[in-house]
Amino acid sequence: MAAQYSQPRARVGRPRAQGPSDSSLSPREQVLAAAAELFTENGYAATTTRAVAEKAGLRQASMYHYFARKEDILATLLESTVEPSLVLATALLARPELDPAVRLWALAAADAALLHRGLYNLGALYQLPEVRGERFAHFRRARAELKAAYGELLHLIDPAEPGRDLRCDLLLGLVEGGVAVVRDRNAHPTAEVGPAVADAALRLAGCDRPTRAAAAAAARDLA
Repeated sequence: MAAQYSQPRARVGRPRAQGPSDSSLSPREQVLAAAAELFTENGYAATTTRAVAEKAGLRQASMYHYFARKEDILATLLESTVEPSLVLATALLARPELDPAVRLWALAAADAALLHRGLYNLGALYQLPEVRGERFAHFRRARAELKAAYGELLHLIDPAEPGRDLRCDLLLGLVEGGVAVVRDRNAHPTAEVGPAVADAALRLAGCDRPTRAAAAAAARDLA
């Protein structure tokens, strides 16, 4: 599990800096990258499948070979922002021999890096009214499971601390909202953002400076 805090697995739905026109992307990836740009810059409701296909350099009929509906594109993009972190969270919770502060640092750093590394701020789409629909149930469930993992780690760090649900909400807001703020400034590389968010997460959990430093060092050395 070494270096997972800085290099979580990327999904197709996390378009990289090359952008939609990069010929190294498959046609399906071109569609996702084009949709990510249009959804975040023009709005989901205002973006048509025709616009996505044109941006991706495909005919609209060809795009339907990969995605039957605009909802399917959005769902794939959103799921890609939580599923890698959920996989890591599950693996970390299955390692009780590790200090929970180490596990929380590793998870928060990887989660923040995943969100920050994408070319577009897909987290801004979480609150779309369309996301309440049945098509997005898998995304909502995965995000809820990720939140529960954060809550479990917070509880393991300090079982006596009250307000676990509130602290968990604040922690998730720190990771998702904090990354959004940093992205807007476009001033810090992902290699800095992940550790900074992870350190803030441990501060929220009540960890002092020596504990945070030790957790960061141990998380970087995870095997």
